[in-house]
Amino acid sequence: MIVEAPLNILLIEDDPGIAKVVALELEHQGHNVSLAGDGRGGLDMALKNDWDVILLDIMLPFLNGYEVCKQIRMLKNTPILLLTAKDEVQDKVFGLDLGADDYLTKPFSMDELMARIRAVIRRKNPSVQIEGRLTFQELELDPQSYQVYFAGQEVCLTKTEFGLLALFMEHPNHVLTRELILENVWGFDYFGETNVVDVYVRFLRGKIDDRFDVHYLHTVRGVGYVLRAED
Repeated sequence: MIVEAPLNILLIEDDPGIAKVVALELEHQGHNVSLAGDGRGGLDMALKNDWDVILLDIMLPFLNGYEVCKQIRMLKNTPILLLTAKDEVQDKVFGLDLGADDYLTKPFSMDELMARIRAVIRRKNPSVQIEGRLTFQELELDPQSYQVYFAGQEVCLTKTEFGLLALFMEHPNHVLTRELILENVWGFDYFGETNVVDVYVRFLRGKIDDRFDVHYLHTVRGVGYVLRAED
């Protein structure tokens, strides 16, 4: 899949060398790139303008990327791709939990960066819409309003969590492999690690299973996950 229309991209990166290389490559591919060299300036630009995607470094002066991500997410739903030198799982989980859509560990190739950009934009602007409300046990999902309820109580989900839950609710009692989930929720050209599925299933369990004391999301060892009634 090739992005044909030019994208308006905000790159928040304090390393001039990395910023220059990434910006030049993106501009060479026809995209419009604006640069910010610190967290405060980047946050200001992120909130004052509309962007197709924000590339956000974590280790930034004045305001780190985690805080920038958190504050952007409070006001905007712009796709955010974290660029990080940290490859520890807990660092990635922390960023995703704050509202980032994906992460990319440095050093990275431009092909991988573009694939991630395409994937996060596609997830934010899905071409295939779910028709009608979905229900499962006490769960109800409304694709038009992006709202989820459990026994009448609202469950607040990010768009990625919403897409994952919708996939499960469209296929109850069917075991979904990690690869199938990645293809349908993250996109066929997703280059990331399959453990991102485990991370997001954990998020859903925390917001549904743990909160309401049910057991809907089951692990099928060595295969994937299934949504089914409690054992």
